[in-house]
Amino acid sequence: MVKDDLCITVPSYFRCPISLDVMESPVSLCTGVTYDRTSIQRWLDGGNNTCPATMQLLQTKELVPNHTLQRLIKIWSESGSVRTRPGNIQPTHQPSSITQDNVHELINQLENELQNTDKDSSFQIYTISRLILFAKDVEENGKLLASAGGDRLLPLLIAAFGNKQLVKDLEVFEKFVQLCNIILQQPVKADSVEGRSNSPLISRFDVGKEFKSSMIIGLSQGRSELRTAIAKLLEITSNLYLEVRNLISEDDQIYSELLRLIASMDCKPEAMDSSLSCLICLSLTKRNRAKIVRNGGVGVLAKALSESELSVSLTEKVLKLLEMVSTCKEGRVEICRNEICVEAIVKKVLKVTNVGSEHAVTILWSLCCLFGDKKAQEYVTKSNGMAKILLLMQSNCSVAVRQMSSDLLKVFRYKSKSSFLSCYDTKTTHIMPF
Repeated sequence: MVKDDLCITVPSYFRCPISLDVMESPVSLCTGVTYDRTSIQRWLDGGNNTCPATMQLLQTKELVPNHTLQRLIKIWSESGSVRTRPGNIQPTHQPSSITQDNVHELINQLENELQNTDKDSSFQIYTISRLILFAKDVEENGKLLASAGGDRLLPLLIAAFGNKQLVKDLEVFEKFVQLCNIILQQPVKADSVEGRSNSPLISRFDVGKEFKSSMIIGLSQGRSELRTAIAKLLEITSNLYLEVRNLISEDDQIYSELLRLIASMDCKPEAMDSSLSCLICLSLTKRNRAKIVRNGGVGVLAKALSESELSVSLTEKVLKLLEMVSTCKEGRVEICRNEICVEAIVKKVLKVTNVGSEHAVTILWSLCCLFGDKKAQEYVTKSNGMAKILLLMQSNCSVAVRQMSSDLLKVFRYKSKSSFLSCYDTKTTHIMPF
């Protein structure tokens, strides 16, 4: 089991009440509550004179280092089971500091804070962090949060992405995105989903260029957790709302950043899944497929498809996106130029689910039969593609796959016959009498 797969339970008193991360430099206020220095300093610098946890008025803003707690955190973080920088350790489960009884009160508090744009974001991140922790406690809590005030909070959270100061603080930005995802991932009533844009959660959205710019900043500058959260947000919103899909599809940098996330060495499965889902959604509009190709999509997808550790579900999505890309001229040209890509597609036939095999065969049929590309035919032959197609036809495949496989066999039989006749003509030329 790799290090990232370890389930690490973090003692609650090691976490900062504001950021919810393990404290790196714990300091205490006069109220006796301990915070991470960076988080509490931001709170105080915003002109606040109360303790965030107790809301008591501070007699002094002096920060007293908590050396004992810092030593305990150091011993714990350097133990054999934890070898990660403390600030990057995320608890697998922690008890929420709020209950179902007072969640409405906290939602109202956050709504007021978001509406008061003059107030420092430290107020907001503290409340948002508590709501996130509450929602992650139990699955039902997320549903309660969304039903209790999701329709009121979501437009305000989205509108906040237009605040340049908020977006500059990537830690705060990350919390905003995470809360948006929690609300959006909850089941929506069937009548509100009908027509998509009629959903109450979108009716008051103010999605403009600032939203798109904020997403690009987070994808290009944020840590992996923020980039993953943004990919998820773009996946959800672009699938649900045509307005968002049209907006983000305009900018090539969205494509390049999502592809960069897929190609990154530390890309987690959930980040790749969200990025692929978002790109597939954008590819529903034909003109967007060429944008994926222009930003190096074929190379990135070919490399991902060649990875032996790629899960079945992710493999299916990569093949689906390649199938969509192969329907545009730019995509076909790039795929045919990329021998690794064609070989990887051939290898996946019969190696994944029926759906995955169908995507793979459709790509090969499009390249070799529909458009008759010679390079693609050559690469398929070199990859022992004919044997795979024959085996596929003998399996329990769909009628459509069987027909495409038959077409492919005809092409390669004709190609083999032509090659034989060409070879025969060459030999007879040499034995012709003088």
